Amino acid sequence: MSSTFGTLFRVTTFGESHCRAVGAVVDGCPARLELAEDDIQPQLDRRRPGQSRLTTDRRETDRVVILSGVENGRTLGSPIALYVANRDQRPGDYGHLSRIPRPSHADYSYQMKYGVRAASGGGRSSARETIGRVAAGAIAEKFLQQAYGVEIVAWVSAVGEIDADDVDRAGLTRGEVDKSAVRCPDPAAGARMMETILAVREARDSVGGVVSCVCRHVPVGWGEPVFDKLEAKMAQAMLSIPATKGFEIGSGFGGTRLYGSQHNDTFEKRARGLGARTNRSGGVLGGISSGEAVFFRVAFKPPATIGRPQQTVDFSGRPVTLEAKGRHDPCVVPRAVPIVEGMAALVLADLALRQQRMEIL
Repeated sequence: MSSTFGTLFRVTTFGESHCRAVGAVVDGCPARLELAEDDIQPQLDRRRPGQSRLTTDRRETDRVVILSGVENGRTLGSPIALYVANRDQRPGDYGHLSRIPRPSHADYSYQMKYGVRAASGGGRSSARETIGRVAAGAIAEKFLQQAYGVEIVAWVSAVGEIDADDVDRAGLTRGEVDKSAVRCPDPAAGARMMETILAVREARDSVGGVVSCVCRHVPVGWGEPVFDKLEAKMAQAMLSIPATKGFEIGSGFGGTRLYGSQHNDTFEKRARGLGARTNRSGGVLGGISSGEAVFFRVAFKPPATIGRPQQTVDFSGRPVTLEAKGRHDPCVVPRAVPIVEGMAALVLADLALRQQRMEIL
């Protein structure tokens, strides 16, 4: 089972949703970077369960502990081990699922692949695994901000059939995103999204949505031609997040409805080289960053585990009525925002180090 992401800035996550702890090991972080647990905790606080009525009511503080790789407040260049305890464990909530594969969940595929699975909470397929991603991403983000001034902001742009209006991607801040419990910077759309999520929770159902993300001040030249293109690595990172079903960059699928004369980003002279008048390419040309903001969207399906009765079969093929118990999000996108930001930071940090290595050579 592969649990490592990255080439030079590498992250390995560990842990299941109801084991003793989850976390990550970060290898390749440059030495002498100022780093403390307080640099990581804010993003984990944004990801943690129990934040509002819109999320699961599992109660976890998700306090991170740095076990290694940092001394006197600076990274040593050695592996950084990050540990977060699972405190509100209730594996007994999932006992009735030991013989029933949940519809659209990973229970069946994990069991068929490995012959065994962590039946409580989904194991490695659980969103609890993303704690390690968010913690590691916070480290990558600090490196990117200090070394290059990169800023990464994600927000909820759709829930179900409700779409937010376009936002000012150039100036949007996380503070503005977090003003709403649903993390949508469009107040009117955000209010409707909250009503929808609360309604599906009351109905013991679930709903999907879309998270948009902008990465500002990404220098020209990051990304490798052909197979390691920036958008290819970003797509891999985003589609590795639990519950994701789609990725698009720049104009995305909507751009296919335009003519080339409408879609092309023409150039103009700027103080430092050239710039694009528009950014339908999403900040990437030929798989390499163009100097414009990198902009993409990630689609999340409705959470698979719901409390409504479902007619299905157990592992033996016998018909059963499944009413899942346990604590589950009715919609994952509000808590997915820092996960998307974290994975974006991991991609960009890795590409930054690869570009540094190439320039040295």
